[in-house]
Amino acid sequence: MLDRLRDRPAAALNLDTYLADYRREYGGGGVTWKLERIQTLSKPGDPSWEAFAAGDWSRALELTEAARPRADAMVAKCAEDGVVTRHIRVVEDPVSPYLQWEMQFLRMLAEAGRPLRVVTAAQVAHWEHERMLPEIVVLGDRVLYLVRYDSAGKPFGAWRIGDRDVIARSSVELDALFRSGEPLLEYFHREIADLPPPAVRT
Repeated sequence: MLDRLRDRPAAALNLDTYLADYRREYGGGGVTWKLERIQTLSKPGDPSWEAFAAGDWSRALELTEAARPRADAMVAKCAEDGVVTRHIRVVEDPVSPYLQWEMQFLRMLAEAGRPLRVVTAAQVAHWEHERMLPEIVVLGDRVLYLVRYDSAGKPFGAWRIGDRDVIARSSVELDALFRSGEPLLEYFHREIADLPPPAVRT
């Protein structure tokens, strides 16, 4: 099912409409699934990303660490709202500079208690004969979003799917993928923690 989601009937939402719809649907509780597949994204406006993109790795790490209260608050908010967020991050080898940067914040989310697993590109290859899997967000049994990014890696909206059968079948596949993954903290300490500063192209 995951490889056929782009072919299902869906409503196109611009970024503002997607974020508003997400906030409204999030209040329904339940399990939230998040699958991240793209290896390089753009986060202008994020101070840590700006430092990373400028090649100042030490500053990027400092700013990420300064955001630890935000990571803790995100996890606490889910618990308060009765939402279980299960997060899957696909990682290719070698790790992209962006992903090395992103892993610093994902590590803090995992340390705060978010269930976060890493899977390899090989583990999703059977879904990717024709094209790479989309970025997927599922809120309970209510809605599934395919997040859309432009060529620079900036989000600009989403496709919204409300078909309960599609959502249920996708959630089953995401659950199996999650269970096959490696806990993020184990992966981080083995593969990310000791990497040298990433080489960033400017």
